Amino acid sequence: MRVVIAGGHGQIALRLQKLLAERGDRPAGIVRNPAHEADLTAVGAETVVLDLEKSDVDAVAEVLRGADAAVFAAGAGPGSGEARKDTVDRGAAVLFAEAAERAGVRRFIQIGSMGADNPDAPGLDPVFAAYLRAKRASEEDLRARDLDWTILRPGPLTNDSGTGAVKIGDKTGRAEVPREDVAAVVLALLDAPATARRTLDLIAGNDPIDEAISAL
Repeated sequence: MRVVIAGGHGQIALRLQKLLAERGDRPAGIVRNPAHEADLTAVGAETVVLDLEKSDVDAVAEVLRGADAAVFAAGAGPGSGEARKDTVDRGAAVLFAEAAERAGVRRFIQIGSMGADNPDAPGLDPVFAAYLRAKRASEEDLRARDLDWTILRPGPLTNDSGTGAVKIGDKTGRAEVPREDVAAVVLALLDAPATARRTLDLIAGNDPIDEAISAL
C-alpha cells in the first residue's frame, strides 16, 4: 500500500518508512528541506518536498491522492517557540487531515503526545504547554472528521533499541518508549482497521506488538 507520511524526516517517520519499504509497501515522506531527501531515499521512501506551514489544502490533497493511508508524524521540534508549536503541531495537522478527507484517504494515524488532555497542568514549561495545547486542538479537529483515524499518544521517547514489546490502551500510565517501537506500532495500526476512532496511549511494556494491537 502507499502510505504518505507528514514529517518524513522525523526520527519515528524514518523508522516507519524503512519498515514499510522492507515489507514491500510504498512510503512517501513529506519534507520541508530538500537536503533531507537523501535520508528518505536511503530507507526506501519516495520524497515530496512541501512546506505544510505554507501550503494550501489543494496542494497537499494532490500529494495524498491515490494513497491507502496517511500518517501525521510532523512536529515543530526542539528549540522551536510557541508560535511554531501552533503552526506545525496544530495547523499542519489540521491541514493534513483536511487534505486526506478531500483526497478520499480514509485511514489516518496521528502521532500525538501523552499529556494532551491536560496542557495547562501546573508547573509545565510554557513552550511545552503550548505544544500540548496544539496537540489537543489537532486531536479535537481530527475526531470531528469523517476519517478512520487513530490517535497514538506515546510516552517520553528514547533512542534505545526497540524491544518489540509494549503496553498500549486507552490509559497506560506514564513511562518511556523507544522510537523504534513507536514506528513498529504505527505499522501494526495501519493493518488494524478495528482501532479506528480510538485514542491510545503507548509505553514500553511486556506485550508483543501484534498481540497488544489484537487485544484492542
